[in-house]
Amino acid sequence: MSLDLRIPLGLMFLIVGAMLSIYGFVTRGSEIYFRSAGMDINLIWGIVMLVFGLSMFLLGRYSDRHPKAPAVEGTDRPLGHGH
Repeated sequence: MSLDLRIPLGLMFLIVGAMLSIYGFVTRGSEIYFRSAGMDINLIWGIVMLVFGLSMFLLGRYSDRHPKAPAVEGTDRPLGHGH
């Protein structure tokens, strides 16, 4: 069993996204956001990173559970398809 790169990548984005989202939520309404037109950039990008990390993690876990069917030798078609 090989490790799918999407799993640790997803976990990394989940952790950083959670930290950034929490920081953005705690500092809502602070003066540091006046320079960015009043938008809470930390909260926005934290949520984006959370969604991306969750999708990568779930895609990595899903593909690990459902391996591809072995192919017939000499062809590109999987076993079990008699056509």
